[in-house]
Amino acid sequence: MIVAQPVLETHPSDGFGLWPVAEPEPSGFLALDGTLTSAEVGAAVMYIATCNDIDPDGDRPPRPADPLASFLHGLLTFDTLFASGGLRITDLATGVTFLPGCCDGLEDWRDWSRLVAGDGLLGFGHAPVTPLAERLGGTIRLTVDAERSGSPFIELTPSGLRDLLAGAERDLAAFRVLADDWASANLPAHRAAVGAALSRVLDLPDLLGPSRPS
Repeated sequence: MIVAQPVLETHPSDGFGLWPVAEPEPSGFLALDGTLTSAEVGAAVMYIATCNDIDPDGDRPPRPADPLASFLHGLLTFDTLFASGGLRITDLATGVTFLPGCCDGLEDWRDWSRLVAGDGLLGFGHAPVTPLAERLGGTIRLTVDAERSGSPFIELTPSGLRDLLAGAERDLAAFRVLADDWASANLPAHRAAVGAALSRVLDLPDLLGPSRPS
């Protein structure tokens, strides 16, 4: 059996105190689905916001002085958002796991559908680990490290990958519902804007309709 999970790359919270967050998983990734605790949802939002916590430039408004608004500023004002992570795919029969690479982002998870449609390959990173997904006729091969001779790999059919992507979308949608409930309790003044940003970075419909920061 092969399973796919949308995951975020984790990092230590380093005394983060704007809202409660769970400690990072030993695996280095947090899987997003509808079973997360409130502290795990808080950690996921922190990870995504941290990826986009970059000082403003160009036409973006200046960073607010308020610590919470300052931390959320990139998440709420960037047109193109980034979330370090991607899809973690595991063959439970062999124990082989295909992990996101250094150049992978969860915001691009729908790119996997190109392999179902017939496009050649998707690269997710470079040395020291180079994950590669490629379409080889009627087979899709996921090579854990394309630069290593004899690297473990996972093979599945295009229809199998299509089913995995549908499951990943359901997991992301379930997480998005949890995140809305979490934002209502923890970031009520920013609920709509944070929700809209999460929907954009996860490439999902916004639960509350179009929303942009004021």
